Amino acid sequence: MKGRSLYLDGVTVVFDGFRALNNLSLVVEPGELRAIIGPNGAGKTTMMDVITGKTRPTSGTVRFGDMDLTRLDEPTIANLGIGRKFQKPTVFDDLTVFENIELALKAPRGPIACIKWHLTGEAADRIGQVMTEVGLVERAHDPAGILSHGQRQWLEIGMLLAQDPELLLVDEPVAGMTDAETEHTAAMLVGIAGKRSVVVVEHDLEFVRALGRRVTVLHEGSVLSEGSIDHVQNDPRVIEVYLGR
Repeated sequence: MKGRSLYLDGVTVVFDGFRALNNLSLVVEPGELRAIIGPNGAGKTTMMDVITGKTRPTSGTVRFGDMDLTRLDEPTIANLGIGRKFQKPTVFDDLTVFENIELALKAPRGPIACIKWHLTGEAADRIGQVMTEVGLVERAHDPAGILSHGQRQWLEIGMLLAQDPELLLVDEPVAGMTDAETEHTAAMLVGIAGKRSVVVVEHDLEFVRALGRRVTVLHEGSVLSEGSIDHVQNDPRVIEVYLGR
């Protein structure tokens, strides 16, 4: 698989004397699906903030391929092909599923380009492809406002996919979902990975098990353990600081 690795080495972030990240090192290979777990305050959100340029590290290296992300701002990093989905979905309730994805399509954004924009057959095909990837083809013409909580999450992931990211960062995608929605989300993310890299931050360990991929456990801003879900669940240090609570 061609593509760019995400490489964090010795990343430290200090806020008012508090170390949100402490010498964090992590590599996500092209096309890899990685789950990140850990207790509240472990540094999961700060890690995402550093990757997307929202937070500048105090020290350390953050690279995407040969690009030094610590020197770039948020819009530039997004244009590099790094997409982020926050926990709370932000979709346009009055627009249909199709229109939401159409709005998100990667296309020229200048004022003239926007005026001249019309939906080509190629763009419609791409929207259809995205709706298939996230399992919303049958809801194409329904307003987003009537979708279930899980379907809204899938739509937002679809809106990110429409921008054709190379790396997708997904924050707690299954919080508040039904069991069936959770199962669908796991299968969907497994399907999305491979063509692109996906990093998922999550608390639901059954969902992480369903992903069946490498798991990184963060604690106090550092990597505490890494490996299969069975490996980390049986690691005495992980049991002590996270699972045993």
